[in-house]
Amino acid sequence: MCGIIGIVGKSEVASALYDGLTVLQHRGQDAAGIATVEGERLRLHKGAGLVRDVFQPENMLKLRGRIGIGHCRYPTAGSESSAEAQPFYVNSPYGIALAHNGNLVNTEALRREMYEGDRRHINTDSDSEVLLNIFAHELQIQERHALTPDHIFKAVAGVHERARGGYAIVSLLLGYGIVAFRDPYGIRPLVLGERDTGEGKEYAVASESVALDILGFTRLRDVAPGEAVLLTLDGKLFSRHCAEGYPHAPCIFEYVYLARPDSMIEDVSVYKARLRMGERLAAKIQRLRPDHDIDSVIPIPDTARTAASSLAAALGLPMREGFVKNRYIGRTFIMPGQSERVKSVRRKLNAIELEFRNKNVLLVDDSIVRGTTSKQIIQMARDAGAKKVYFASAAPPVRFPNVYGIDMPAPGELVAHDRSDAQVQALIGADWLVYQDLDDLVAAVADGNEKLTRFDTSCFSGEYVTGVEPTYLSDLEFARSDAAKSQRRQAS
Repeated sequence: MCGIIGIVGKSEVASALYDGLTVLQHRGQDAAGIATVEGERLRLHKGAGLVRDVFQPENMLKLRGRIGIGHCRYPTAGSESSAEAQPFYVNSPYGIALAHNGNLVNTEALRREMYEGDRRHINTDSDSEVLLNIFAHELQIQERHALTPDHIFKAVAGVHERARGGYAIVSLLLGYGIVAFRDPYGIRPLVLGERDTGEGKEYAVASESVALDILGFTRLRDVAPGEAVLLTLDGKLFSRHCAEGYPHAPCIFEYVYLARPDSMIEDVSVYKARLRMGERLAAKIQRLRPDHDIDSVIPIPDTARTAASSLAAALGLPMREGFVKNRYIGRTFIMPGQSERVKSVRRKLNAIELEFRNKNVLLVDDSIVRGTTSKQIIQMARDAGAKKVYFASAAPPVRFPNVYGIDMPAPGELVAHDRSDAQVQALIGADWLVYQDLDDLVAAVADGNEKLTRFDTSCFSGEYVTGVEPTYLSDLEFARSDAAKSQRRQAS
């Protein structure tokens, strides 16, 4: 997952892009970048690290212009080197900068096409650079004409015909404006907003509505699956559906973990969806163990807090804050290696002994991926004096890798892969483990928008909406294993 934002304003936009990226920081902590346009010149600054570390005052002063895009990255494909920080830029045709959230499942085939057919060189391992060059090539086909919105949308349609996977894109097209579009299935999120300055309308697109909120933009709607929007330099908005006939299947893991609770995605409040997850999980607990001996419910901060609160209320139990989080430690889910994740859990959380001593506690987390974090947290609860430690996951078992932009590890590193719930329970050391049912998770999200009838649930179900080649998952397993990532970091 990554965070993207684009703004066409009436005044300088660099500081707004910076502020937007800071509230999208949870989507990626590896690298950040901003590109702006001043007159005919592109201004670009990017680097490895958090937004606050990449952009110093002297960098911001150089990012002049009233149109720009921003990106915060965490690596799902390619390496963790600063060379793959975004936005990427090509100078032909017109000059294009592009930032991308998601992942393609036919990157290698496209890379060969780029070299053999389009005569374009891809300089990194990033699929984002592949997307940039496909878009540039498709625009070059239209270059024989005076470029109009119609020609730009035809170029986007060409991208959709060639690229397969989940992607949301913001791009700067010099001399024209911002072109933003979303994959035909709508797997990765993208929202559109506007604000009136008194001098005319300003437009913004972002991964999550929270970025629009803090900048004072009114959320208009989600960019539709397969839709492209053109935000022109003179403040006009054009849009077109550039791919038809695909099922709408947004990523359900956005609601479980990725998105901030104060965001709206597909007209569904992430906060309310998580409340419903807790209620449905509580109903399952009541069915399975009506005579449970749970004394209190304790959320694993922070993502699980919302579901834990509604779960506790439904069970008639107190919710207690049993762990204090060090907010200066990043999300362990996206730590680069297993040893780093293990160390970070103890640095990140500290138990409040009074909430555990001589109690039977139900710990609630948003999901269980590798299981190492869950195991350590359960042991922390026991060390703090808990009599029994039960564990509830607001999501179903994660048994398969996500291939659309979430760096879930190789299947062999997923604790639930090829294991029963009882086996996972034993591995993480819980006295009882309960998972959300997939049907209940889908219902918890879909209850917020009756038009949503399908989701990408691939990490739970193994069903990939785009389809994948037979060798793709095995290649992905090699690329995403902690051992392979460690080798890439050492080589970079």
